[in-house]
Amino acid sequence: MSRFIQIVEVGPRDGLQNEKTTLTPAQRVEFIRRLESAGARRIETVSFVNPARVPQMAGAEEVCEALPADPRQSRIGLVLNMRGWERAVSTGCDEANVVVCASDAFGIRNQGAPTSDQMATLAAVAERRAATGGPRLSVTFSVAFGCPFEGEVSPQRVVSLVREAAQLPLDEIALADTIGVADPWTVRRLLEACRGVAGDRRLRLHFHDTRNTGLANAFAGVEAGVDVLDASCGGLGGCPFAPNATGNIGTEDLVYMLERAGFATGYDLPALMETAEWICALLGKTPTASVTRAGLFPRPA
Repeated sequence: MSRFIQIVEVGPRDGLQNEKTTLTPAQRVEFIRRLESAGARRIETVSFVNPARVPQMAGAEEVCEALPADPRQSRIGLVLNMRGWERAVSTGCDEANVVVCASDAFGIRNQGAPTSDQMATLAAVAERRAATGGPRLSVTFSVAFGCPFEGEVSPQRVVSLVREAAQLPLDEIALADTIGVADPWTVRRLLEACRGVAGDRRLRLHFHDTRNTGLANAFAGVEAGVDVLDASCGGLGGCPFAPNATGNIGTEDLVYMLERAGFATGYDLPALMETAEWICALLGKTPTASVTRAGLFPRPA
């Protein structure tokens, strides 16, 4: 089995945005460089949000300026509105990822707008990009599998959003289990439904491990044909606007599982584990990713 699974490293953004310890832009740049040395080729590096709301993400321009263009790397900036898109363009980000909340309640708390307004923003950004150029564009539908305020999110609602997004000039559509409520069977069913309306848009998956189903959900996604998965070094992560939010699936756990099965990821697992230990020490916490805690198998001689 030599199928390549692309793992998008989200630690520098999703991994850090909910931490009590706020790292400096220079420390975040060092984190990104270590991840790139460990094999990460697509990384969520910054979030173009108001630092008053998410102070952990302050200094996005400073981070981008410290990372010279590299044809081997694709650095992603999170965008919530047109101002965020303009900042992403000005910094030379390789990709911009627009987040749209699949439920109105989460959208209002997280981004101050219902889903319909966020879809209008996505359309406006896509149109601006088509007219004037800019980085590659993707959309992530957060709380696609469940909302902390509304409960279950209708699969039909998610499919409708994916259908609408697929009509826009963008490159990729991601489904995010922001609060970690999904199960492998639900993942497979929703993927099959979304694939039917996504056209030629690539699908990506983003899982949190809140209820210990993250890796099982990733497995279900791979089995269903998805080749792009998000993960966070050390298992860091969480949303400041979602109660009891916990980390993403650990990148080292996902790499271990996939490569042990014979898939290719392009990561250097020992280097990734060292990076997890380094960033968690900086944050004053223990990695939650199991492979970093348990060690490699078979163990090196």
